[in-house]
Amino acid sequence: MSKASKAELNIKRTQKLRSLISELPAFCAGFFRGIEQRTSLLTRINYAYDLKLFFSFVENELGYDISRFSAKDLQKLTLTDFEVYLEYLSLYYKDDSAVENGEKGIARKLSSLRTLYKYYYKKGVIDINVTEKLETPKIHEKPIIRLSADEARALLDVIETGSGLSDRQLGFHEKTKIRDLAIFTLFLTTGIRISELCALDVSDFDFKNNEFRVLRKGGNEMLLYFGAETKAALERYIEERKKNASYSQDSPMFLSLQNKRMSVRALQQLVKKYARLAVPLKNISPHKLRSTYGTMLYEKTGDIYLVADVLGHKDINTTKKHYAAADERRRKLASGAVKIRDD
Repeated sequence: MSKASKAELNIKRTQKLRSLISELPAFCAGFFRGIEQRTSLLTRINYAYDLKLFFSFVENELGYDISRFSAKDLQKLTLTDFEVYLEYLSLYYKDDSAVENGEKGIARKLSSLRTLYKYYYKKGVIDINVTEKLETPKIHEKPIIRLSADEARALLDVIETGSGLSDRQLGFHEKTKIRDLAIFTLFLTTGIRISELCALDVSDFDFKNNEFRVLRKGGNEMLLYFGAETKAALERYIEERKKNASYSQDSPMFLSLQNKRMSVRALQQLVKKYARLAVPLKNISPHKLRSTYGTMLYEKTGDIYLVADVLGHKDINTTKKHYAAADERRRKLASGAVKIRDD
């Protein structure tokens, strides 16, 4: 991402954060200033969304006047109030639509509250931190869904041919298939996050050295590398862009039909559209394409530290947890690899 694009993104996120803070009790502005130096903008935005939901509950379900709610009032909320809130999170209504949170969603929202309470407890504003007494919801790990090598090839085939698309979809497909093939090839051969892919600019790519620059989660930049297959798909897309006069060094790498930077939402829908045709029995998301790459890389190299580095995992345990199944397969193979006596 270029400096200009990064600055533009930060401006938009800052505006969004300020808008969210304006909807919270006034004292929350101090909390966000206090954590600014040790958190990213995106993290603070997520905190703001979580706190907005919490204080809506406090007002509408517990009967407090949020406009007069102070930091000192945080200690008025009891352990029972929080237990009711955690139960409320499993199913609530927003704009007449039901909203459900799974174990991970509830745990994340509780983590945001703990950060708020810990901040004001350390400052001496409140005398008790009731969130410390709450049990964190147990996370039941679900099996990780990913594509096999054959399924990944089938997915790229669908993108290339448009097989299974409706007549209306085929009309759009003719205009986007080269772009879409470049996007999915990049996903499947580098394992980058969807937010990282959306943020890419043309200027982030160096085709001489087969490398590109990504803005990692947390704001750090990193160089990643791509092979001949990915290079061919990207260069084909760039040639098409040049013919359409939509190419420049400072433009986003992947454009919508309106010649605007593709959004995370648009990419999520794109993945679902093609995946439904290629692998109808699997619910494939951009993150599962990332898992597919991580699994293939680990099976090829057996180097968990390399996988963690390329995927941008800060904690090696995160990588180990996600690719434990691959480890199990390797151990099973090892069980028959050494024989002492022939049958």
